[in-house]
Amino acid sequence: MKTAYHIFYLTILCSLICGCATHLITDEKLIPERGDRSSANQLIKNDFDRMADVELNENMQSLRRLMLKLYKRNPQELAKSTSDSAEKMVDWVFDGESQHHYQFKEINQKQGTAAIFLAFNANYQGDRVLPFIVGLQTMLLKAHGNKVEFYLTDSINPQSIYNVARNIEIAAWKLSNSRDLSGRLYLLSNEINTTDHNLSFEREFGKMIGRTDLYAISLAEKSQRLISRVMQSIATAVFLPF
Repeated sequence: MKTAYHIFYLTILCSLICGCATHLITDEKLIPERGDRSSANQLIKNDFDRMADVELNENMQSLRRLMLKLYKRNPQELAKSTSDSAEKMVDWVFDGESQHHYQFKEINQKQGTAAIFLAFNANYQGDRVLPFIVGLQTMLLKAHGNKVEFYLTDSINPQSIYNVARNIEIAAWKLSNSRDLSGRLYLLSNEINTTDHNLSFEREFGKMIGRTDLYAISLAEKSQRLISRVMQSIATAVFLPF
């Protein structure tokens, strides 16, 4: 258990170090401000509660960056939702939970994998970035018991966390490969050609999968619960329950 725990924090550290290089270029706020670690609420948390806090918070920050990147690469999608800036739209989705409760009428209140499927539905004419990101966001939240902070009394199923990691892999594959009837990608993301090499989306998804997988494994060791590992081809994979 200690080995997995140490590996988890090493992975988070490496993620933050890699992020620092990006920070020098984009001036993004990579490390969100967190509460006072000496405050009273820390007394009712164990190490795995703090690990859950870090894992979910960092994955949500990755989703924010992915949403912003997708709008920058696909400005026509942003225009379907708002005339505001991409930054303002992202803030509304991630900071406006008290207003929308992750129930967006623009995507028929769909969440989780249903929302991700909508993003690549040929008949859907709305903003495709919104259901893609909201699907990933609500999927992560559900696997964590719809909580964003964790305490001694909370219980998280490591199988749910593991399944979400596999679902993130499938969603990333769909983003890079799903095309409309004319053969065009529904959403532009990674790009490799003679003049451009943009793999920033792939790297962000990789960090999310790594954090989620390692937390699932650490949690399973701590609770002495087995994880059922599903082997399937990514091109034909189906989303797993969470």
